[in-house]
Amino acid sequence: MLILGLESSCDETGVALVAFDPGSPGLPQLRAQALHTQIDMHKAYGGVVPELASRDHIRRVVPLVRQVMEEGGRALADLDVVAYTAGPGLAGALLVGAGAAQALALALGKPVLPVHHLEGHLLSPFLSADPPAFPFVALLVSGGHTQLMQVQGVGQYALLGETIDDAAGEAFDKCAKLIGLDYPGGAALSRLAQQGRPDAYAFPRPLLHSGDLDFSFAGLKTSVATQVQRLLQAAQDGGAPGLSEAQRADVAASAQAAIVEVLVRKSLSALKRTGLRRLVVAGGVGANHELRAQLDAACARMQARVHYPELALCTDNGAMIAMAAAMRLQAGIQQPAAAGAFEVMPRWPFAVAAPA
Repeated sequence: MLILGLESSCDETGVALVAFDPGSPGLPQLRAQALHTQIDMHKAYGGVVPELASRDHIRRVVPLVRQVMEEGGRALADLDVVAYTAGPGLAGALLVGAGAAQALALALGKPVLPVHHLEGHLLSPFLSADPPAFPFVALLVSGGHTQLMQVQGVGQYALLGETIDDAAGEAFDKCAKLIGLDYPGGAALSRLAQQGRPDAYAFPRPLLHSGDLDFSFAGLKTSVATQVQRLLQAAQDGGAPGLSEAQRADVAASAQAAIVEVLVRKSLSALKRTGLRRLVVAGGVGANHELRAQLDAACARMQARVHYPELALCTDNGAMIAMAAAMRLQAGIQQPAAAGAFEVMPRWPFAVAAPA
């Protein structure tokens, strides 16, 4: 079975081709993928401009589909299902991918399958060279989402904890902006943090000792803002134009240390509470080097395995959407529908089924 996946929830246009044998227990295989990122376009505005994002998706999606089909060595008529991100995300951006998928499927007489963006991230490590096995605990750290899930199988997800305000990715981006880093701030902050001291400033670790598995990063952002204002005032009093590079690096390293410690400690608590010994980390923040290093070390100490998607698959991409659709079809928990009327869900909660 051949599945084309389209991703357009925010500022990346992703297309991918995944294949699997319905009669085989083996994992679906990635045949080809292509991705266009809008980072350079949005950088001038300091963040994603929804209208510009939608217009760029319109320009990119058809050429990317052609590229993927050519690289995969298949014709459009060979497709069995067209999958697309139905939410959550930017409404206009989602509509581009959904409309393209529906139009293509209708023209080919093929069915469609809407996919939850976060389920795509959750299952993306199955595309890696070291795929996990069920059951496991999942740490989802993607954009505005930070969640811990207990995963028994495809479609069997129980929410263990989530952010009550800012997500980890938002905290990275907001702290980056406070010290004058360009969009996308999270990645820039992580790079700068390598030059700083993680213990330079004692930023708070919100909800670290709350006794539950929820997260909160808004207070951390406020603390970083307060510290930056103190440093700027001291610089002004001393006749300096602003923060020194060393100060910026120390703020970056200290903020990253606070975020990473909370994510690591909560993830380990989730493993202990569930009795599981396998952790899956997915989403853009999952590419953070310090987070990976600390999780690797901590999980090794408690004799647990930790799995990540390949670095190229941490950001939004079509491969994760095609893979999620393929795994749902393979597990028999969802059937594709005839192309036609559709809707997108900019807000779509992700805790769809409790573990059996």
